[in-house]
Amino acid sequence: MIVVTTPTGQIGREVLARLLDAGHGTPPVRVIVRDPARLLPQTRERVEVVQGSHADPAVLKEACEGADQVFWLVPPTPGADSVEGHFHAFTEALCEAIGTHGVERVVGVSTLGRGIARNAGQLSASLAMDEAIAATGVHYRALCPPALMENLLRQVAAFRDGDEWSVALTQDRVLRTCATRDIGAAAARLLLDDSWTGSGDVPLVGPDDLTPEGMARVVSEVLDRPVRVRQISGADLKATALRFGASEAWAQGLADMVAAQNGQGLYGAAQPSTPDTAPTSFRQWCEEVLKPAVLT
Repeated sequence: MIVVTTPTGQIGREVLARLLDAGHGTPPVRVIVRDPARLLPQTRERVEVVQGSHADPAVLKEACEGADQVFWLVPPTPGADSVEGHFHAFTEALCEAIGTHGVERVVGVSTLGRGIARNAGQLSASLAMDEAIAATGVHYRALCPPALMENLLRQVAAFRDGDEWSVALTQDRVLRTCATRDIGAAAARLLLDDSWTGSGDVPLVGPDDLTPEGMARVVSEVLDRPVRVRQISGADLKATALRFGASEAWAQGLADMVAAQNGQGLYGAAQPSTPDTAPTSFRQWCEEVLKPAVLT
């Protein structure tokens, strides 16, 4: 039995689709979802559904009964009172379920930056999550992408109505990226493989060597319209997050995260690309995902 968390999220739905498409011999799949109505009807027919939050120990206990593998992702919750507390609540429930039910393997979504990231908001909390899960003794693989290409979908309205892309990251410094499809594919491969053991990281770094300015040029070419980068500060990013309903703690975490990315090089050129695990180029993603979203 494979348990999938966040099955309707950007990454979780990619994982689930690949598991269900894997064909004959695939273990049964159980999903944890707050609102089962968000699952496609054809998906609901092929999975077991446990309704609720995977931060709830009772829900996770029910879902992990008889499970061998778990796909794990802590969902972003901008209203959380504490970044560390938010990650801890989810992780504590998982560690308890691992000990109770004897889950053999966990594949989790983490981030690049181990051994580098300091005071990095949500990134530091994610790395602490990895350490707690690995400490249980479960076989664990932490998927470690840099910036998600899908983050750019937040700028779709700006691309439709104007020519600016707002970014709090240094414009002329390489920013490594990864597409969620590649994270989903890597997770599914590991969940369907019962031969790996121990604990380790799986870097997922796309093939590009682009700065935000270079990314803007690619977007311009794909959309056939001029797009430029507008630099904003970490304080501006925090203010925007607060304006859209984030808690003070979550907004400060975002500001700390971009400060660490700018100052510590977490997602910079020093991180080598991993084309075997993250083959999608930024241009390909723009053509296949961003452009249709802008033109819709």
